[in-house]
Amino acid sequence: MISRTLFASSASFTPTRRRLAALLAMAGIAAALAAPHLARAQAQATLDSPLRIVVGYAPGGATDRVARIVGDKLTAKLGVPVIVENKPGAGGRLAAQQARATPAGQNVLMLANPAVMVVAPLVFKDNGYDAERDFVPVSHVNAYDFALAVSPTLPVRELNHLLAWMRANPQQANVGVPATGSLPHFFGLMVGDKAKVQTQVVGYRGSAPLLNDLIGGQVPIAVDTEDVVLPQHTAGKLRILALSGEKRSPFAPTIPTFKEAGLDLAATGWNTFFAPASMPKEKVERLATTIHAVMQDPDTQRKFKDAGMTPVVSTQAQTAAMLKAYKAQWAPVVQKSGYQP
Repeated sequence: MISRTLFASSASFTPTRRRLAALLAMAGIAAALAAPHLARAQAQATLDSPLRIVVGYAPGGATDRVARIVGDKLTAKLGVPVIVENKPGAGGRLAAQQARATPAGQNVLMLANPAVMVVAPLVFKDNGYDAERDFVPVSHVNAYDFALAVSPTLPVRELNHLLAWMRANPQQANVGVPATGSLPHFFGLMVGDKAKVQTQVVGYRGSAPLLNDLIGGQVPIAVDTEDVVLPQHTAGKLRILALSGEKRSPFAPTIPTFKEAGLDLAATGWNTFFAPASMPKEKVERLATTIHAVMQDPDTQRKFKDAGMTPVVSTQAQTAAMLKAYKAQWAPVVQKSGYQP
């Protein structure tokens, strides 16, 4: 209406007014051209069907607990049901293979840890997915430390005493881990490399048999995640000598970090949300922003801490940077180990 009136009286326009009329007309045309694209972008960012969170492990584990805490909060913020789907098998790789094949129209996120997204791509020749090509990082939501613990039968109470014992008794210096090829496995190798100590890693079928043997003295040393080992330490059944964080754990403030104990080493594990590469960019960005808001919520933080887990608030860009740095730290350790599944 404005442009039509201006053009109708254009004979009386000054050059300045003619330029203004032309600019208004061009703006109207640009807005008309942009409208369909804006509508498409908004449609792609809209979740009009349930969101599925795929977890590659059985219910009750740490990754599953994280998915359910965040999923409950996302339901209210997104306005659609959020369903956690447990697809255990092949150490989490089965879930990644299925999530990779998600059609663009479906709302699916995968919650995964470094074993699936960092270690497996380095050690399996045919993984069934490409961690970098088939997935887009969305949000890093929690971190956890690794614990180095010793049997109560071992007469050491500090990390430097343990390293001295390992050097003096190389044939007995076996380090138990919950599974071969797991992150604790490679962290155990990392400890040995940093300390210049030869370590023999012994893989178990899970944390429960590992801790039973550690408590019973069948294996002198173990590496596992903090949440698994800490209850036994608190009960006096074993001794944690060091934790792997950059700073002391809020759940175990009396236990030193490796750096405090004299070994320049720090490493953590994590759980991170990933979207299949098929998901539209606008939808990925909306989910990343929403999860970021969820992780800032004091009630979310309380639920993580009540479960013995450290919450992380991270943007999509910060998550991508974390993954890049993490791979740079761990890839040489995995490759140097020569580990083959």
